[in-house]
Amino acid sequence: MKLTEIVADKAIIPELASAERDDVVAELVDALVGAGAAESGLRDELITRILDREESGSTGFGRGVAVPHVKHAGVDTMTAAIGLSARGVDFNALDKQPVYSVFLLLSPADRPEEHLQAMEVIFKNLSLDTFRRFLRQAGSAEEVWTLLGEADGQ
Repeated sequence: MKLTEIVADKAIIPELASAERDDVVAELVDALVGAGAAESGLRDELITRILDREESGSTGFGRGVAVPHVKHAGVDTMTAAIGLSARGVDFNALDKQPVYSVFLLLSPADRPEEHLQAMEVIFKNLSLDTFRRFLRQAGSAEEVWTLLGEADGQ
């Protein structure tokens, strides 16, 4: 599984408008809906489920990254959005530092093994200092997409 197979290319936001965690989640879900990767009728429920997941344990894993995610029966295809924030977002991260890069993952509820594979691919890349640095420096959706393609080629 590759990042370019998971991330919806039309759901990359190089500068998030939102500065608050809940608003960032909504912005990224809206990006997936706008890209046709999630049904508009599921929008509010997806946001609620993701935020409920955040309340039980932050997906801000440290090093400036967060990976909010949810498995949902109404999701047919695994897909992710990426949002970047130059100013940082308080995601209640484990290291208490702001988050600058957010991968929001939606997965079909009936395919948990694919969800785990996608999380593994995302985390493998986010664990690399170089990937995180280049992602944070990306100034456009095209630059992010190029970085994802380069990461897939490794």
